[in-house]
Amino acid sequence: MGAHGGRDRGRRGRADAGPGPVAARVNAGTGLAPAGAAVDAASDAAWALRARENLAQVDARLARRYGPKAAIDRLLALRARAVDEVLRAAWARCVPAGAPLALFAVGGYGRGELFPRSDIDLLVLAEPDAQRAQQAGLSRFCALVWDVGLPVGHAVRSAGECTAAAAGDQTILTALIESRPLVADAAAQAALAAAVAPERVWPPRDFFEAKRGELHARHQRYGDTSDNLEPNIKDGPGGLRDLHTLGWMALRAFGVHGLDAVVGLGHLGPDEAAALARERRALGRLRFGLHLVAGRPEERLRFDYQKALAQRLGLADDAHSLGVEKMMQGFYRSAAIVRRISDRLLQRFEETFEGEAVPEPIDPDFALLRGYLAASASYWPEGDLREVLALFATWAAHPRVRGLHSRTARALAESLPRLPPYATAGPAARARFMALLRGPRAVETLTRMARLGVLGQYLPAFARVSGRMQFDLFHAYTVDQHTLMVLRNLAGFGSGVADERFSIAHGVWPRLRKPELLLLAGLFHDIAKGRGGDHSELGAVDAREFCVAHGLSEADTGLVAWLVEQHLRMSTTAQKQDISDPDVVHAFARLVGDRDRLDYLYLLTCADIAGTSPELWNAWKDRLLADLYLATRRVLRAGLEVPVDAEAREAEAREGARALLRGQGFGEDVVARQFAQMPDESFLRFRPEQLAWQAASLVRVRPGDTRVAVRRIGGEDGEHGAALEVFVHSPDRDGLFAAIVATLDRHGYGVHQARVLMGPNGTVFDTFEVLPADRFASGDPAQLEEALCTALAGALDQVRAPRRVVPRQLRHFRFPPRAEFNLSADGRRSLFSLVCPDRPGLLAEVTQALRACRLRVHDARIATFGERAEDLFQITDEHDQPLDEAAQQALRAELRARLDPDNPTNGAAC
Repeated sequence: MGAHGGRDRGRRGRADAGPGPVAARVNAGTGLAPAGAAVDAASDAAWALRARENLAQVDARLARRYGPKAAIDRLLALRARAVDEVLRAAWARCVPAGAPLALFAVGGYGRGELFPRSDIDLLVLAEPDAQRAQQAGLSRFCALVWDVGLPVGHAVRSAGECTAAAAGDQTILTALIESRPLVADAAAQAALAAAVAPERVWPPRDFFEAKRGELHARHQRYGDTSDNLEPNIKDGPGGLRDLHTLGWMALRAFGVHGLDAVVGLGHLGPDEAAALARERRALGRLRFGLHLVAGRPEERLRFDYQKALAQRLGLADDAHSLGVEKMMQGFYRSAAIVRRISDRLLQRFEETFEGEAVPEPIDPDFALLRGYLAASASYWPEGDLREVLALFATWAAHPRVRGLHSRTARALAESLPRLPPYATAGPAARARFMALLRGPRAVETLTRMARLGVLGQYLPAFARVSGRMQFDLFHAYTVDQHTLMVLRNLAGFGSGVADERFSIAHGVWPRLRKPELLLLAGLFHDIAKGRGGDHSELGAVDAREFCVAHGLSEADTGLVAWLVEQHLRMSTTAQKQDISDPDVVHAFARLVGDRDRLDYLYLLTCADIAGTSPELWNAWKDRLLADLYLATRRVLRAGLEVPVDAEAREAEAREGARALLRGQGFGEDVVARQFAQMPDESFLRFRPEQLAWQAASLVRVRPGDTRVAVRRIGGEDGEHGAALEVFVHSPDRDGLFAAIVATLDRHGYGVHQARVLMGPNGTVFDTFEVLPADRFASGDPAQLEEALCTALAGALDQVRAPRRVVPRQLRHFRFPPRAEFNLSADGRRSLFSLVCPDRPGLLAEVTQALRACRLRVHDARIATFGERAEDLFQITDEHDQPLDEAAQQALRAELRARLDPDNPTNGAAC
């Protein structure tokens, strides 16, 4: 029998209940013997087939009734009743009437609710002698219900065995405490109840503590958040299991079935009970439909099923949101409400066992009750926004507070509809809000306000994006949770505790003249998502209105609005443009305008990327943004009116690299010789420390040799996100670039940036910045160096990347590849832009296509945004000329064949 348990929401069955409609149809017209008579295997098979067919008809009717307005409790009860009838009929065929055995439904089935593909847990209660005497009949019963196709789990125990099993495992007790009799007389029911009574096993307080610990551990397994792209409806935080847990606690502590009964005990308000019932039905409707579209007992809202389920619920796409996004927003909001009310009820249950605490005043308006913050006034806050904001100020000022007292939390929840938004709030309330932003633990305060619904009430635009998801693989969180993650990252920069993921952010933070302006920019940067139009521009309008209403100066208001409007600019510049190009940096510096704005934008950009997905921030992005920040700062220091001086920049790079090499013990003659063997362009494109590393690695290289060097450029061994820099010096050969990429792919490295420079005497200087595909792998420079040396020593035609299976998630985000061609600014090269669905080995396939077309790669910027790859290459033909129209069409055809091999004539591709 399964170990999970549940609350009884179904009616108690009678031991002598006659056959229902399903059982009657199963037994009718088959010529089978009456219950309890000897029946041969053929008769059992015919009975099982008939039962299976009738249950299938019941399930089909229930599936047809399912929809956006279906009475989900009724559907669950009807399916449980249909299964009840089959089990009773099967029992009657196999176990003689009057035998001292009883059959109980336990677990979720014991609650009288049964989802389409849920397990069916049973308990056979019998003393040892009866178990032995009826062993054959019980074996036949189990075989019969399995033949019907019911996923039954069962246990056969005596009353004493139930006591012993429950005492050793509270999950077994949980499965038994809401047992529902299927075939059981009053004596059997009393015996089971006595066997698991609180006087014998698991007194209420012990049970409560065990279940609370189990709940918290389960939440931690899901990262303590329900805002996952593929959330678990049943077991995730805020899911159905949380509601079940509260019901089990209430049953054990107070002997009542269902949370509605807790209202009469004063532990739950009628509004809270109604909210929990509403969300239970919403979650149940999602789970029922998920079982239908998955065709199996699936509890995760996986991408495979989200669109189909949204369609079953009648949710259509519109100009602002996809139907699937509406469905997921509904789930996230339901889970948030369940968590919010559950926290209060858990605290009230705790008070039941520990007794009412003596208030410990901390100021005239608030006190601590067992460490929980509580308002002193009986009728607090009476819709007064200032009082609510005072609560959060007090909370922030007392770090030892465990949380908000349940009574005060409920009063706050009841008062929410009466709290005015900032647009109609008075100056005093607005001033208090700004004081919270400027005060201690500002981000922690905003997070608390968001979770308790206050932030959405004060800032309605935030409420509109609460629970809003984007149906892609790039954004791992809902918009509101992403916003809070960004704010948390910003708080980390100012914490004084260095985070090794960010190389310079903690040094930039102290330069901010008003950190609260950055927090406001973080709060508003995505607040306009889902409205249509450019969310950056719309958000900037919102931010400006908010700042003006709160009395910020024109300069401060302008800064916040500018940050919101430009919050994506630094990221796109760094990832999609060549930031070693002085013109690119100068153009970005002109956009930024001054060092003050640069500091704010840099920190916001880092926090935004790192808060979008756990896998998005890495050592390569850290260095890329730091390089752009430092280069822009140099331009701003020199002055925007100063033109770019390529010769001065090259001289500065040479001198910096020369100083580093001298520090390593190399003489001037060696340095001069090495510099003469390197491309002049490298002194414009690389930093001095890169140049020194490359030059030192080539000191003992002879003409015609291939040299590979690999080093770490971010993090220590074992740190996730550590990047490697790969340098390959070699005589120029066709297929060299493709062979390097294929080797990197074969050994589990993804390329993020590549640069190919032509050196003297037909040599190439290829530089790659790569990351291990496993973000927790540190990457071994020595192993990769050896693998590349081995691969490049042989025939390059034989170097191929392995064909890989496309991960399940990526299959649901397909779109036609798109290839575009433009000329570089100097007209010497073609800029080839490729936007297509990401997949393992994609870059290796693209480089093979380039090789097949006999094209040369001079530079590559590889960017992946969830399911979407956006790569930019500088290429020429084999004569180092830009691609003509024929060459462009040839490359398009080659890419179409490789990236969409099942449909090579797809005109939409490329």
